[in-house]
Amino acid sequence: MKISASILAAKLTGLAQELPTYKQENIDLIHIDVMDGNFVPQISFGEAFTKEVKSHTQIPLDVHLMVSNPELHVPKYFDLNPYCITFHIETTNFSVRLAEEIRKAGIKVGVSLNPQTPPESISQILPYLDLVLLMTVDPGFYGQSFVKSGFEKIAAVRKLTKPYNIELEVDGGVNESNMEELAKLGVDITVVGSGLYKTGDPNAQGKKLKELAASARTRS
Repeated sequence: MKISASILAAKLTGLAQELPTYKQENIDLIHIDVMDGNFVPQISFGEAFTKEVKSHTQIPLDVHLMVSNPELHVPKYFDLNPYCITFHIETTNFSVRLAEEIRKAGIKVGVSLNPQTPPESISQILPYLDLVLLMTVDPGFYGQSFVKSGFEKIAAVRKLTKPYNIELEVDGGVNESNMEELAKLGVDITVVGSGLYKTGDPNAQGKKLKELAASARTRS
């Protein structure tokens, strides 16, 4: 399982010193939560900050756009060549066109669903996707607990995406207590915030989480 480090949970003033210490065998991706204060109530990062992050690490970026009208924002991240650009299905009526634009730029396409959004909402766009990101907390609020219906929804989305070569990513409340269950359900990428940074050693914690996932899959 890949670990995507949500730097929203890190000490942002120290990122320039911390990012170069991340080892890719422990942390596979750097998760960038772009929030516009519209689709979600918080404002976080934009393309300038994301560019600065990229300048301090060789680890690929996992760009998550929690913004209204993502078609206006997506092209700003093409030059950064991230691992994936993910937009929310709830935010656009032009999801197929947007997915094709991202793929044309040579970047993986991700689409995200809020906890209350039914899996069937992405059924028509599945052939255009490389990744589905399931929110297991309400987007835009840091430090929430994993929603109780999360596991059931993960299983439903995995069943829906099975005919396609689509990665499944989970974001929200991920930590040691649920990592093994997520691995058993076939989750490919977990976004980890406080569950990664709480110990003060994200490299060691990332390694521990990956080992938990690997062990669970061996037993399942």
